[in-house]
Formats: sequence, structure tokens, C-alpha cells
Amino acid sequence: MMDGAALFAATVPVLRHYLGRLDALVAAASSSALERRLADDVFPAGVQFRTAQSFALRTVFPTLGRTVPKLTHVGQTAALLAARSDEVRGLLAPLAAADFDGAADRPVTHAAGEATLTQPGADYALRFALPNFFFHLTMGYATLRGAGLALGKADFDGLHAYAPGFRF
Repeated sequence: MMDGAALFAATVPVLRHYLGRLDALVAAASSSALERRLADDVFPAGVQFRTAQSFALRTVFPTLGRTVPKLTHVGQTAALLAARSDEVRGLLAPLAAADFDGAADRPVTHAAGEATLTQPGADYALRFALPNFFFHLTMGYATLRGAGLALGKADFDGLHAYAPGFRF
């Protein structure tokens, strides 16, 4: 069984880190790259990043039994995405491990596409919401790569290091 401190550690610091990576990806992209799509029937990169930002809040707030805050920045330009990340970080900043007491077992009822699911908080956060955050972040990254940006794994996670020009 997961306690509140472990659930906090698995979500909030991870989301904060990868919001920073999202910001770096957006800063490297041109406006036309943010409008690119991997395929005709998927969101453009900017919308993928915006959706990831929303999932940062959707991961945490329902788990805490709170309403997901509405964000004021809704565009997908680099400037609006940067402002939106700042807003998301500001909403996550005051959260502490103590806020997650009891959250792992708290039922969360939510929409998953057209399905309505009820999951314990830990399952919701770790098996649904956080993977959706990473799905949209990765889709945005892949779209930027497809648009020709010279990005690599180190740009995605901020942890890897490779020789200049190395790609896989």
C-alpha cells in the first residue's frame, strides 16, 4: 500500500521536473513547429504540450479530492505555453506531502475518453493521469522531432548526456 508521502514524491516533483523539460522543448520550437502534427488526425505539438500541462493538474488535484483549477492561458503559442507552465507550477508549488494523507485510497471518478472510471487515488494518479501527462509530452516531443528540430533524449528528460550530434 502506498502512503501519502510516497504518492506526493511520485507525482508532484516529477511533474515539476518535466514541466521544465516541456518549457525547454517549447522554447526550442518555432511557431510553425508547434502547429505541426504527427498525422492529420492528432493534435498539433502545441496542443499536445497544452494537454500535458492540463494533465499535470489532473494528476494531482482529483487525487487530493479537489477540483482541478481552470487555467487562464489557453493558447498554444510559445509565449502562452510558457505562461501556462508558470501558472501550473504556481498551483503545484504550495503542495506538500502532508496534503496527500489519505489520497492513495480516496476514490477518484473520472472520464477516460467515453468511459467513466472510479479508481483509488494512487491507481488514478499512477496508472491513468501521470501516463497521460507523459503521453502528451512525448507526442509533442515526437512532433517537434518530426518537424526537424535537433532534439534528443537529453532534451526530453534533462538527465541523459550524449556526444554532440548523437541521435537514435
